Amino acid sequence: MRLSVLGAGAVGPAAAVLAASRGHEVTIWSPSGRGTEGIEGGMEAEGALTGRFPLGVARDLAEALAGAEVALLAVPAYAFPDLLPRVAAALPAALPLLISPAASLAPLALDRMLAARGVSARRAPIGAMATTPATARRRGPGRVLVAAVRAAVDVAAVPEGDASAMGALATALFGHASPATGVLGAGIGNANPIIHAVLALTNVTRIERAEEWPQYGLMTPAACRMMEALADERAALAACFGFPVLSLEESLHRANGVPLGPLAGMAARIAETRGAVLGPAEMETRYVTEDVPYGLSFYLWLARGRGITMPVTEAVVMALEALWGRDLRRNPLLDGLDPAGIENALAAGYGRA
Repeated sequence: MRLSVLGAGAVGPAAAVLAASRGHEVTIWSPSGRGTEGIEGGMEAEGALTGRFPLGVARDLAEALAGAEVALLAVPAYAFPDLLPRVAAALPAALPLLISPAASLAPLALDRMLAARGVSARRAPIGAMATTPATARRRGPGRVLVAAVRAAVDVAAVPEGDASAMGALATALFGHASPATGVLGAGIGNANPIIHAVLALTNVTRIERAEEWPQYGLMTPAACRMMEALADERAALAACFGFPVLSLEESLHRANGVPLGPLAGMAARIAETRGAVLGPAEMETRYVTEDVPYGLSFYLWLARGRGITMPVTEAVVMALEALWGRDLRRNPLLDGLDPAGIENALAAGYGRA
């Protein structure tokens, strides 16, 4: 297929080379223009994928979408408020789009924008991937480290009846299993907000001092207890909406291939087999700026709509707001949405036939 990848940080290039390795024709676009510098006809991959893979580079969004059969939006959640309106203005009605990861209710927010724009009521579905096809880091302008390719990624869709079709599309592109789920499940199924928020909280002085620290090595039993408490509250929230979420252990197993076991033991095993995966070394880290507003605070927004409390989650968000000295609850994607009555919109989308 002809795939257009929108986003050229680390996840977008990793997904692009993964799809290219499977024989797909891939074009990549950088919203800022900086991410594609050094990608001249191809990109070098190392790690779980090795070699040079052909990639086209689009100069603008219209060029990126022209002729594509499917698109993947792979940017940090904090980029959604500025980028989703641009995508809504340019996305062809017949072009299916996958969002990875589909934090908060990004697919529903985009569908609402498309309806407001007057795009055909028979427009293509929007896919919601619970997490990314691979974990990755950029090694340089034309190089990406693909640390691991996920064995499975839950996929949902707006409207929800198209989840299986969008899952099959994701499987064809990236090769992993894609169990069908709901958009809410995809929105809260990613383990990163819980793991990253606790790592940021328990290692804030290391981050502030720009020290090198091994994040899996510092998932100690105490830190893991806090992660498990957050995960228990998230599971209770999901149960209120009638669906399960993956445990933190299953998420680590899927992402890293380590045997299932106690969370701290699994983290120690990842540290042994993958070496020192370093945590963030600056306060402007997505572990906080993305994973709290579009992760933990999103859970709290949903919980308020159901009249339930999440005291540990609330305490972690409050502590991080005090440490970072900023509001970590503002999420423009939720403007105009009612947490108490979103099921119908998730099922049918906005203004669709």
